[in-house]
Formats: sequence, structure tokens, C-alpha cells
Amino acid sequence: MRDALDSIDLATARTDAEWLARLDELADDCGAFMPLGAHHAAFFADGSDTLLVSFESIDKIREQQDDHRPLGLGIAARHGWSSLVMIARAPRWYRDSEILDFFDSQVDAGFFDSFSRVLFYGAGMGGYAACAFSLAAPGATVLAVAPHATLDPEIAPWERRFLEQRRLDFRSRFGFAPAMIEGARAIFVVHDPANRTDSMHATLFRRPFVTMLRCPPLGLDTARALNRIGTLDMLIETTMRGRMTPARFHDMMRKRREDPVYLKMLVKRVAAKANHAALTVTAAKHALALRNSSGLRKQLRKAEKHLSEG
Repeated sequence: MRDALDSIDLATARTDAEWLARLDELADDCGAFMPLGAHHAAFFADGSDTLLVSFESIDKIREQQDDHRPLGLGIAARHGWSSLVMIARAPRWYRDSEILDFFDSQVDAGFFDSFSRVLFYGAGMGGYAACAFSLAAPGATVLAVAPHATLDPEIAPWERRFLEQRRLDFRSRFGFAPAMIEGARAIFVVHDPANRTDSMHATLFRRPFVTMLRCPPLGLDTARALNRIGTLDMLIETTMRGRMTPARFHDMMRKRREDPVYLKMLVKRVAAKANHAALTVTAAKHALALRNSSGLRKQLRKAEKHLSEG
């Protein structure tokens, strides 16, 4: 599969339509490409009997991945796994009938039964879908980063970020994500307690078989930050191999201490609090060692002055 991936350049596609056309061309060599209505598509790459199912949006793939390959496809290719990428062209939370019918048809065909290990992965909107559609593969593992439980205004009236999408149907098949995970082998929900709305969604997933992985504050887009600091691939691989624990997750999060973006945010948070000048100095010096920034230098001088005066 890796040779086939290298033969098609997705990064130079000028439009989303051209990108999808190249993905379709790639499917001729390693799997299948299936348009699913106007807003979605599915791409399958054949590999081992380990399957990574990822829910990704075309805008984030092309914005955040240097090679413009779907995250799940790239990770699966490196390990020789099979990959099923559900691609969203619009923020419709995978609620279109074509997506529902697609998973129903895979259940009828016994598609997921042909794999010894299956991991559903997604973040945000994709995290919702990873949980909701895991029902189609009993015994699968789910890794969801900041997943949304539903946008149904009667269940989550506090969710005000996606007002237009609240009109979508979250009550029919595969609707309420927390109710769809009962057949999974293990569920791992990564969330940032500092993000109040994401934490409220995460609370709806609490079950005895769900492991909550509390993430340190990394910004508004937790999955993007995990990808930036280089832990997302490791998180997916470790979960796929059945080795994920809260302790391992905590160890992975240590990598944030070498991330200049995280450290800059940390300096700002600490500097905004009283009586934390010494911690501000430490954080700012460490951040400056990784990234030269006039803002950080200003915060460092301010904190050092406060210490000297105190």
C-alpha cells in the first residue's frame, strides 16, 4: 500500500474535487473509493486483518497534513494495516442517509467480521461518528478525541457552537453516540477539562467500560494540538495494540513540554495569575529556548521584575 500511496501526489491538488479524483485514482491500486451522496465519501485501502476506521474532514486533511493524506490512511500504511477513511466534505456530522445506509450495508455484508482488530478513531465531529458507528462492529475499540455526544438541542441545549447543524437528525439510526458504544470492547475518550463544552459532552459518555483520558489544556482544537506535538500517531497505535492506559497517556502528554506553542499559552495563563512570577520565569525561559518570541521576552522581563521587587 505504501508504494501505491507514493505514486499519487495529493498535496498538489488545486481543488477538493481534484483531490478526491486523485484519491479515486489511488483506489485503483490499493482498494476502493465510494462517493456517498453530495457531502461524503469512503476510501478503503486493503492491508492486514487489522483495520483502522477514521472519520476525517477534507478541509482538515488538506490544512493539517503536510502530504494531504488522511491521517488514518497514513498511519495504517506505516503499519501495514487496512484503512477505511470516512471523508466529510461538509460539517453534517455524518448524518446523511447515504452514510447510515453505508454502515448498514457493511453490517449486512459482514465486512467488519473479516478483521481481527478494529479501531474507530475521530475527533470532534469525527469523534461523534467514531462512537456512533462503532455499533456496526461489535468488539471494536474506539478512540475519540473531544467527541460530541449529540447536537440534539433537547439533550444538549448548552451546545451553541454549531447552531445550523442542530437541525440535523440525531434521533434515528446511529443517532445518540453514547448509546451506540455498548458493544465496543473498549472506549477511550480524550478531553480537555479546561474546555467546558467538550467536557460536558464527555460526561455523557461515562460508562464503566469507558476510560476517560484527561488532557492538559492545549487550546481549542485538542486533536490538532496532539498532532502538532507528535503524540496523536502514538496514541492511535498504542490504542490499536491494546496497550492504552491513563498512565501511558500521561507519559505521552509530557511531549507538550517541548512544544513552543503550548509553552507560550502556558506562560500567558501563568502570567495572568497572581503570585506565580517564579513559575512564569521558568516557563518563559524554557519556551524561549525553543522559540524566539518578543511576547515571551516581554513576559519574562515582567515576571523577573516582579520577583526582584517582591
